[in-house]
Amino acid sequence: MRTTKVKAFLLAAFVCLSFASCGQQIEGDVDDIYKKQAQEASSAQDDSSEAQKAKPAETKKPKADPSESEAPKKDDSRTGTKTAHLVCAGDNLIHDNIYVDAQKDDGSYDFTKCYAPCKRLIEGADVAILNQETLVNDAFEPSTYPVFSTPTEDGDAVVDLGFNVISMSNNHVLDMGSEGLISSLDYWDSKDVVHYGAYRDEADSEDIKTMEVNGIKFAFLGYMEHTNGFFLDDDEPGKVVYLEQEDVIERQIKKADEMADVVVVSCHFGTEIENEINAQQETLSPKLVDWGADLIIGTQAHALSTCEYLDKPDGGKAFVYYGLGNFLNTMYDPRSLVGIVGDLDVVMNFDTNELTFENVKAIPVISHFEATSYDSMWYNCAIYPMKDYTDELMSKNFMYGDGFSWDSVNQCISYIPDEFLSIE
Repeated sequence: MRTTKVKAFLLAAFVCLSFASCGQQIEGDVDDIYKKQAQEASSAQDDSSEAQKAKPAETKKPKADPSESEAPKKDDSRTGTKTAHLVCAGDNLIHDNIYVDAQKDDGSYDFTKCYAPCKRLIEGADVAILNQETLVNDAFEPSTYPVFSTPTEDGDAVVDLGFNVISMSNNHVLDMGSEGLISSLDYWDSKDVVHYGAYRDEADSEDIKTMEVNGIKFAFLGYMEHTNGFFLDDDEPGKVVYLEQEDVIERQIKKADEMADVVVVSCHFGTEIENEINAQQETLSPKLVDWGADLIIGTQAHALSTCEYLDKPDGGKAFVYYGLGNFLNTMYDPRSLVGIVGDLDVVMNFDTNELTFENVKAIPVISHFEATSYDSMWYNCAIYPMKDYTDELMSKNFMYGDGFSWDSVNQCISYIPDEFLSIE
């Protein structure tokens, strides 16, 4: 299979469709691909609409406003101190290089080798969160930038790796319309994971997702800056919440704070391929903490950013990873090849009702791929801990000598404060 990569000028041409590129290669013309995928989604939705029209009218009872549902209270009878180990990884961005490299002779896929080098960073964690940047689903054939669709075998691989919490709050979640979103939700429902950030409907979005580990209750919320110009119609299944909807976000975080010991908020924000944080990240993050967020996980920029503690109204400390950067990906930019895995211990003292984050780390990871030429299909796509990334691997990386080097890697990780940087 041979593809033609998108040059820089195509990104500019595509800006009317997409606020953020999240990719570097496509097959054929951008508009043709978009039209084809949109027609497929539209056709499926039209068939569904006709089927609904054929049903006899039903008398519906007025529904209660799901936003007004009362939050279940925390168990105040707990005593002692409990600890849970949490890790979080950035954008799992599956380009065609990756799924073609993972395809077997029988047409199925095996992504195990792509993630195997990072297994030791993920396995064994009590809570392991991944931002799944592309739609893992069965409804559409695999596709790459600008509209992504990812084989379900990739989801199988990340679950096998140890991820048990999946964030879907990202700008590509509506790439395949309502049908693609619902198909992806169906897939994640079939796995033993908590998933959040995209929902079936309003009621589902107000049903805050939680999990309890070692006696500590976690709540998960996710929001995105935009969805590349795609939106859901009022009569379509599916629901997402945008960062501009601060009234909704404030209400949901406050509700989650009543329910859980630890409120995790995933925010898809940041400037594309920039290590520096922007004004939205600076101004919104303290608001989230004031409303009750304990841990903020930033994604979107495809480049890592700084991290820090923020003061909470109760005198405690929240923590924010402003940008984890990418996990597995083949974006053609040296900054996009260096991400971080967040790693920390969540310590809850039930006697004093004090939550602390201890042993906080930002562990650098590097995306690897090789090729014979820019226009060929790339191979040996994988994600490595920086500690395990040898000089030999560096020399084989297809971007080596084209802006990617140990100097560029060190420039990226210089944005991580020394107290959190951990090369392991």
